[in-house]
Amino acid sequence: MKKVVSFIAIVMVILLSIACAGQKKQTLYIYNWTYYTPDSVIEKFEKEYNVKVVYDNFASNEEMYAKLKAGGTGYDIVFPSGDYVSILISEGMAEKINKNLIPNLQYINPAILEKANYDPEMVYSVPYYFGAAGIAVNTAKVPNYEKDWSIFSRKDLKGKITMLDDMREVMGDALSFLGFSVNTKNPAEIEKAKNLINNEWKPNLLKFDAEAFAKAFAAEEIWVAQGYAENIFAELPESEWSKVAFFIPQSGGPAYIDSMVILKGSKNIELAHKFIDFIHRPEIYAEFCDTFGFPITLNIAARSYQKRTPLYNATELLNTEIKEDLGTALDLYNKAWEEIKIGQ
Repeated sequence: MKKVVSFIAIVMVILLSIACAGQKKQTLYIYNWTYYTPDSVIEKFEKEYNVKVVYDNFASNEEMYAKLKAGGTGYDIVFPSGDYVSILISEGMAEKINKNLIPNLQYINPAILEKANYDPEMVYSVPYYFGAAGIAVNTAKVPNYEKDWSIFSRKDLKGKITMLDDMREVMGDALSFLGFSVNTKNPAEIEKAKNLINNEWKPNLLKFDAEAFAKAFAAEEIWVAQGYAENIFAELPESEWSKVAFFIPQSGGPAYIDSMVILKGSKNIELAHKFIDFIHRPEIYAEFCDTFGFPITLNIAARSYQKRTPLYNATELLNTEIKEDLGTALDLYNKAWEEIKIGQ
């Protein structure tokens, strides 16, 4: 009798273990920019699909790429900018998109897809947002200023300015200011941009900073910051937003189309497709843009759901230029950036 009871107990334990395993939530691993997907959106996705999302963040494309190449990933979806989408595709690191699983692709702005020359047919990537870094100014501390990259040449603001620790952004700003393409492969133009940064901008910078600039701006440790609107305003209570001017200079600069890429080797490919489709659900996409004060540039249907006036105007993006894969010319930029960073 004892043996029968023991056998039944063992069977019950096994059945219970199987049941618990079956109830274990599926987990989606996301590697994204800081301040880039609202917690409310993540929570709604988790609740609707009864899953868990693990969200890690990076501060630059270079940081993201280095981590992926080092193999310390396990991520399902990453959010690279267009030039790095090209790199991931060329190196066989991207999974093909199954469009049948993402019906909300119908809402993506065709005009933006035309700019996404790295993957215009969305074979390996789905656009997430089209925007650009700009300049944030604390108008209480700096009441008089030009809406131009030349603000970084102002010696009276020395030690109160930061620029991003991001080669393509800083180099792109200098190239645009000088009237060159942000994707130039001309060594002489790249040299002129490097000299402008080294001789006129860098001497006034507190530092190059892609991680803590928004917190420093909110604490008034710095008064002018090159960066992203979502970072700046996320660190400030809305009661203080009026003292911040955020703009993209008329001379232009590098723009970005950040995209969602499912990594080759993802263990949750179907769930990753569900997440991408969820993001482009019009009311969800509007929530994403409203959270960060973005103009809705990408998802056309979402515009009818937008509730908040954007923190900058989409027309400011007209003079910007999408960053492209530089190919072998990337070495010229790396060399120039290394010379800029020496002695920081």
